[in-house]
Amino acid sequence: MSVTPRNTQYAIRNTPRSSLYLGAGIGGTAVIAGLLLAYGGPLLALAVLVAGAAAVIVLRDIEVGFWGVIAVVCLLPFATLPVDIGLTPTFLDVALAATAGIWALRIVTGQQRRVLVAPVILPLIIFILAALFSFIFGMGNGPLTPTLLRKFAELLLSLGFVIVVIDYCRDWERLERLVKALLLAGAAAALLAIGLWLLPDDTTNTLLNYLQRLGYPGGWVVRYIEENPALSERAIGTSVDPNVLGGLLLMIGALAGPQVVAQRPLFPRWLVFGIFGAIFLALILTFSRGAMVGLVAGLGFIAVMRYRRLLPTMLLAGLLLLLLPVAQEYIARFVEGIQGQDLATQMRFGEYKDALILIQRYPIFGVGFAGAPDLDIYLGVANVYFTIAQIMGLVGLTFFLGVMGTLFGYAFFNRQLFKENERLDPTWLGLHAALVGGLVAGVFDHYLFNLEFHHAVTAFWFLVGLATAATRLGAAEERRKKSLH
Repeated sequence: MSVTPRNTQYAIRNTPRSSLYLGAGIGGTAVIAGLLLAYGGPLLALAVLVAGAAAVIVLRDIEVGFWGVIAVVCLLPFATLPVDIGLTPTFLDVALAATAGIWALRIVTGQQRRVLVAPVILPLIIFILAALFSFIFGMGNGPLTPTLLRKFAELLLSLGFVIVVIDYCRDWERLERLVKALLLAGAAAALLAIGLWLLPDDTTNTLLNYLQRLGYPGGWVVRYIEENPALSERAIGTSVDPNVLGGLLLMIGALAGPQVVAQRPLFPRWLVFGIFGAIFLALILTFSRGAMVGLVAGLGFIAVMRYRRLLPTMLLAGLLLLLLPVAQEYIARFVEGIQGQDLATQMRFGEYKDALILIQRYPIFGVGFAGAPDLDIYLGVANVYFTIAQIMGLVGLTFFLGVMGTLFGYAFFNRQLFKENERLDPTWLGLHAALVGGLVAGVFDHYLFNLEFHHAVTAFWFLVGLATAATRLGAAEERRKKSLH
């Protein structure tokens, strides 16, 4: 007598209902698209059809939604839908909302009985509540526009997405697939940036201007050092800003770092070298000094934590890079930055001074997201920590550091679980190295907490979720082993 497993019975019982929901969704999408075709034009109807098709796919496999988030973050971060309902949703808004919405729907409908948690979630929720308080507290300091509301909602969505990532990564296979997707998408972004950089400036600008149809800026968008066409071009890919592209590449590059020396890398060795090499070259071409310092910090973290034998090799590679003729302009930029001689560094010093004035006037809760209340001060500084302190005060900065401290404390107390595991260790170490690199680069730029760069914020907090999930999975595996003994 055969016995049907409980999960199979559940799937059989729910197949008709799932088919009904799927059919209703497809039919409803078709009807709505038809109405929009009649009254809103073909572009709007096509956008709804594509969004509906994407929603159906995500309904069938939520992991596709995560892949969509990763692809948009890396390849089309500023793309928007051709829809204007008082505000214009971005591709990333749709990808995040669809994935988080399907995850929440599974819980509401009982398909998922519980939500997996980790120590970082409590301080994260407190940080989200502090952001809400700062937003409401500072509403009187500037106009409350639909754009500001959308961008603040995007920030909350990216912060809350950490919980979705942690809960979804219920086994190591799921987490590895997301990390693989992130590495491949990062390499694709790097290759795209290199390709555009190699083309003549006019050709590159023409190609990038085609993206205006997706909401990208137009005009002359190619970037140069100090915005001077007489100096070197800076790689931007489809990220608009070279520093933002550098920030994305440094985190994915640090994530790829341990795979280069791992006994069991996620990809064939040749592909791992190709991914890291493409990312490293593209990062150099951005001429983003803060991003390069962040990558060095991330790789240094990897070497100190696990591969100390690589420290002499890294030092030798750095010295060789210094001697290459092609690197001389890059080195000169670093020297100018350290000496405070170039325009960008001098502007940063001015921003730091003005930011400290604002923080001294409004130290506790900051001034909120809408704007500064005094005419002689302003929001905006190339430092993520000063940015948080300006907007959310020292209270908000403390909560942010609390989230980071909890994440790394959780990793530190469980670090021994990964040392002897050749499969888990490189991914776990790379995820934390990526965050170390991002936090170090945050000293020199603000894109990790800037409403204008939603994709950079999302990339950082996505990595927070993956790193936390990796530690939780390692701890759960250790508990399982102990229970067997």
